[in-house]
Amino acid sequence: MTTYVCPVCDFAYDESVGAPREGFPAGTPWADIPETWCCPDCGVREKPDFEEAK
Repeated sequence: MTTYVCPVCDFAYDESVGAPREGFPAGTPWADIPETWCCPDCGVREKPDFEEAK
């Protein structure tokens, strides 16, 4: 499982944890997140702007 990070606010989407408050249960792969999904913390960046954590 991989983690993706918002470059503005550092919100991290961890595939193993998901984002339950956004409707994505644990285990939801990044590929299943809609392209139009915005960062739930800052609302500034959309999915394509997220970076894979190193």
